Amino acid sequence: MSEPTSTYAADAFTPPPTPVLSVGPVVLPAPGRPVDLEVRVSAPVTGTGLPVILLSHGQGHSNHLSSLNGYAPLVNYWAAHGFAVIQPTHLSSTTLSLDPATPGAPMYWRSRAEDMTRILDALDAIEAAVPQLLGRLDRGRVAVAGHSMGGHTASLLLGARLTDPDDGTEVNLAEPRIKAGVLLAAPGRGGDALTERMAEDFPFLGTPDFSRMTAPALVVAGDKDASAHLTVNGPDWHTDPYALAPAPKSLLTLFDAEHGLGGISGYDVAETTDENPERVSAVQRLTWAYLRSELYPGDPAWEFAQDALAGKADPLGRVESK
Repeated sequence: MSEPTSTYAADAFTPPPTPVLSVGPVVLPAPGRPVDLEVRVSAPVTGTGLPVILLSHGQGHSNHLSSLNGYAPLVNYWAAHGFAVIQPTHLSSTTLSLDPATPGAPMYWRSRAEDMTRILDALDAIEAAVPQLLGRLDRGRVAVAGHSMGGHTASLLLGARLTDPDDGTEVNLAEPRIKAGVLLAAPGRGGDALTERMAEDFPFLGTPDFSRMTAPALVVAGDKDASAHLTVNGPDWHTDPYALAPAPKSLLTLFDAEHGLGGISGYDVAETTDENPERVSAVQRLTWAYLRSELYPGDPAWEFAQDALAGKADPLGRVESK
């Protein structure tokens, strides 16, 4: 699936794409982790002071989409428009074939967030491993993005809390170096909003506290994303990280979108149930614009992108903010 030709009005305010370099795996030593941390780094071939996006993959049925090799539609767009994107392979990835008895299995919710902190601690090592990036990363402008289970990871890094189901303690994995985030089809509230199976198999999903998620975030949800295996609340469940969190937050609701949000996890992949190149194009541009304006206060990209979305004769979605 090639990137569609767009008539999106915000393109008038989006810089033209530049060639992208992508290097992986970059292997980061990770003492105490079952395996070392592998990441992919994608960035424009030119430019300095590059802001950084840490991208947390989801946990779909495909093998390699849930790894450093997934999410090419988002990664390629963000990198072609000025971001350095770093993608870890979390321990939950099928590609690692870890023993199901490994502590933290199968979702490794804590390790996922800790992976991102490890990456930020290792930016010097990443630059050294990818000489084309040396001296080009802006460590003061870091964002996180995550899809599905990756959205849960992103919410923890942005300040959301949960109760550890093993010992009952409150878990705080907030990362102050991360200034903003994007939650794509992320999990919502716990308790009786979960299906019985999810509550039993994944108790960490039962106690999220979004009231502590104070960092700026854009929550992206599809109005047809029922996720019936996860929740009894229907598509609105994925808007909970917006509704239950304090300002500043924005919510992008995509019309007729399901969990794949049009196909953000990869080009022409089987697990996308709502493939729609125009929808993917909107997600690319709106998420880019949101992070651009959050990391560069006063940049009008987000305002222009919202106006472009609302100005279409047949809008792909709507934005609300608080």
